[in-house]
Amino acid sequence: MTVAAIAGMHVTFPGDMRQDEVWDGYFRRHYDGPRRGLAKRIFANSGVVNRHGAVNPLIEDASSWSTAKRMSRYLTEALPLGKDAVSGALHAAGLRPDEIGLFVVCSCTGYATPGLDILLARDLGMAADTQRLFIGHMGCYAALPGLGAASDYVAARGRPAVLLCLELTSLHVQPPTDDPQQMVAHALFSDAAAAVVLVPDGPGVGVTDIAAATDTATADHMTWDVTDLGFRMGLSPRVPDVLSIHVAALVERLLGPRGLTLGDVDGWAVHPGGPRILDVVRDELALPESALAESRGTLAAHGNCSSPTVLLIIDALRRRVEGPPRTTVALAFGPGLTLYGVLLQA
Repeated sequence: MTVAAIAGMHVTFPGDMRQDEVWDGYFRRHYDGPRRGLAKRIFANSGVVNRHGAVNPLIEDASSWSTAKRMSRYLTEALPLGKDAVSGALHAAGLRPDEIGLFVVCSCTGYATPGLDILLARDLGMAADTQRLFIGHMGCYAALPGLGAASDYVAARGRPAVLLCLELTSLHVQPPTDDPQQMVAHALFSDAAAAVVLVPDGPGVGVTDIAAATDTATADHMTWDVTDLGFRMGLSPRVPDVLSIHVAALVERLLGPRGLTLGDVDGWAVHPGGPRILDVVRDELALPESALAESRGTLAAHGNCSSPTVLLIIDALRRRVEGPPRTTVALAFGPGLTLYGVLLQA
């Protein structure tokens, strides 16, 4: 059976911002009065050291922008960022844009019609018969069903595919509030674009299987609402508790049918929704802390970039000094409450 293999990856970011500078220069004033102490502790304990923003709050305060203004800025910033990510991945894979059969784009932080899939396909020079798929509003786990759709296409059609995940969370800074969930969102989220090229039966890492679990009884634990002032995150502190119920069974569904155990996995790409989520995954799977080194490192260096984040970790694993892992489990979580897992094997 044809297997889709990762032939090239590329990640790119807008401007760098240090977490402490963003706090001192903007959010310290944003959260004035009694709420400042709580917000300061949330920022300090977020696990984020550096982050990225197409809109830097030290220069522009987007908290009062209308949704229309934010969407206009989304297109302005997303097109060059997406073009750079896809071009870099294609170069790494040694492919031309017109050789791509399917172009998948994931993004939940902006909307435009014609969408990024059409505009980037045009600007990159993809063929007129290139198929396109746009995946929106799946949030942080979107990269994994996107990877599934692209790998299924490659396996069925025998043609290359590209997946692009691009998020500009910096567009959605909200007005000051006493809501701790907004403080957490402002402390964690960051901007990035990541692209992956998949080819049929190529060398390198193959997409072996995908599994999902959705706990609809907890659908209100993670939300992303369109308001007149951009998109507003709802993030319940109970999310890690829900993940703790489901994550071990999800991983077993990936490994068990292939006779694999946790000990066979030498690479873990766990979406760092926050430090506590990583702690829960570590504890429920009885992993050593070292297994989450790339996940914690990505959170520290880049923040939670929503859908691109798990691809950033997969890329970090590929570049590991001691060599890339032979068996990787990628895990990501988002609205639903949904868990997704992907098994990658050399």
